[in-house]
Amino acid sequence: MIETGNPEQGEVTRLLQVASNGDSTALRQVLGLLHERLRRIARRQLAGEAEGHTLETDGLVHEAYLRLAGLDRIQWRDRQHLLSMAVRTMRRVLIDYSEQRRAEKRGGGEIALPLTHANSEMDGVSRYADELHALDEALVRLAALNPRHHQVVECRFFVGLSIEETAEALDLSPATVKRDWTAARAWLNRELSA
Repeated sequence: MIETGNPEQGEVTRLLQVASNGDSTALRQVLGLLHERLRRIARRQLAGEAEGHTLETDGLVHEAYLRLAGLDRIQWRDRQHLLSMAVRTMRRVLIDYSEQRRAEKRGGGEIALPLTHANSEMDGVSRYADELHALDEALVRLAALNPRHHQVVECRFFVGLSIEETAEALDLSPATVKRDWTAARAWLNRELSA
């Protein structure tokens, strides 16, 4: 897809090409240019978090940034590819975080709480971790079953793009994006309610 109109998008594409050749400075520049977009993605990701969640927007962006910057030999195609990887990375950070919190339930934490408080808080953490794992597994199955539906879900739900922005990013018509979005949501609802 050719990026037009926005000079920042052209600069992002140029820098991603440089980053694909092994220049880590170029990737850091891209992540700097997209910082506000990454913060919006992180806020969307954190909006559904369980009560008592201590990871904040900037912490999630920073952790994703470190993981993305540590990727070697990746061929960045375009801005959308980077944003999709950022979404996946943030989701992985949240899964790792929930697993860490779950481990604390088994004695890894240092703060002693009365048993009734600890049990109710950790039950919430365990339920959330289970839901997050179920969603992640369903998204992996969706990607294998219908990669385009998976891309539409990432763009619409995780990145927060509109129908029109998703259509442009994926080089599809808005009508196709609407159909795919409806079908993907129905499929995910069936999978997650099973």
